[in-house]
Amino acid sequence: MARDSIHIAVRKALEKDNWAITNDPFYLESGGVQVEIDLAAEKFIIADKGMSKIIVEIKSLNRRSLLHDFHAALGQYIDYRGILK
Repeated sequence: MARDSIHIAVRKALEKDNWAITNDPFYLESGGVQVEIDLAAEKFIIADKGMSKIIVEIKSLNRRSLLHDFHAALGQYIDYRGILK
């Protein structure tokens, strides 16, 4: 899958905020279908004495049709939410 044009900038911003990138990309599988999410990261939170984890899907929404980009991103969000449940 092709990376979004802002992928490296987002990764660097996460790293600057002390997130450790654990997967680039992060793969999930459900029902025999594998999806690829742009990044997974974790960060040790001292106040909570625990670990926070995130997965990040990067979208710049910069093609000719903003509405098309929005619907594509929304569809991915719905799919990923279902798989993560």
